[in-house]
Amino acid sequence: MELVLKYFPNLTKDQIDKFETLESLYQDWNLKINVVSRKDIDELYLRHVLHSLGIAKVISFKDGSRILDVGTGGGFPGIPLAILFPECNFHLVDSIAKKLKVVDEVVEGLGLTNVKTTHSRVEDINETYDFIVSRAVAIMPTFVHWVKGKIAKQQNHDLKNGILYLKGGDLTEELKDYKTTTVYNLNDYFSEDFYETKKVVHLPLKFKG
Repeated sequence: MELVLKYFPNLTKDQIDKFETLESLYQDWNLKINVVSRKDIDELYLRHVLHSLGIAKVISFKDGSRILDVGTGGGFPGIPLAILFPECNFHLVDSIAKKLKVVDEVVEGLGLTNVKTTHSRVEDINETYDFIVSRAVAIMPTFVHWVKGKIAKQQNHDLKNGILYLKGGDLTEELKDYKTTTVYNLNDYFSEDFYETKKVVHLPLKFKG
């Protein structure tokens, strides 16, 4: 939890309470339905919570923004971002029902009212969003194909509507066909070794009406 406060010192008391409660909720539910590895549960704030909040170092979502989290797994990056941006709407989608069971319980336990979940393949979601976030669920070309037609027309941020993707390693080959991407190195924001090769990739996508 100190890690979150180290990089996000201006949290409200409510946000601090929620981030603190997060750990016990995940530890409890992970014993019943394993969604996070043992090692990762012990380093939940480093490997999951702060990693998810890396997106918030790249953009501050404006109130009323709609964000889709694809392949949310145990609720990352969606849940930490929903705590940080309580006036934004988050839609967490995963094709594995048992993972969403944990997400639903954590959302309820935290009292988050700005999160909805859907058990579905993302291709079957028929809504539009300002941004689509995810943590390395597929290579970029596959991911772009999945989320086609899901970007809102109205632009409300300096950063253009599109994908914000948490990825690691050398992305040269994967991104070579996408000339408009911007890659943000998370080690520019976070000093821990874990972030040495971690990145946020922003890929603007056009509205397809």
